[in-house]
Amino acid sequence: MNIDSTVLSTPTGPLSILAGPDGDVLAAGFTADPAALLPLIHPTLRAPLRQRTDLGPATAAVRSYLDGDLAAIDAVPVRQHTGGVFMAHAWQVLRAVPAGAPVTYTGYAALAGRPPAVRAAAAACARNAAALFVPCHRVLRTDGTLGGYRWGLDVKRWLLGHEQRLTTS
Repeated sequence: MNIDSTVLSTPTGPLSILAGPDGDVLAAGFTADPAALLPLIHPTLRAPLRQRTDLGPATAAVRSYLDGDLAAIDAVPVRQHTGGVFMAHAWQVLRAVPAGAPVTYTGYAALAGRPPAVRAAAAACARNAAALFVPCHRVLRTDGTLGGYRWGLDVKRWLLGHEQRLTTS
């Protein structure tokens, strides 16, 4: 088995995507080095990388997202493995947070069905390997500030601004 990889140009910098043989996104991040994403993938899913120009639906979805179809990334299958049921559930919940309507970590914990688990919700964001497809950039601090983002606050700010511009017009 190989993991297919590609690097797409975006207005906020290169986006690397890793996909399994079935096309499921295993990892994605704003880096020009797809190999840098391998440590984010669960060890049972790791394999040698094979560079591709196009990953089919994942590539098309990112291009559509950048062109203004913010829901395009929602249908792309993502496969992440963790040691816990909450983390997997929290990532599914995060995929349902609509573009242009960010939530706070507190709100995210409530959406995930565990209102007191704000730290666990934050951990789900921090451990998310599939940036953009599992839109952890849509989670903010309680005071509305950006908080953290593995790929940098400039990238998070751009993604939120892109979504806000397209949902408020």
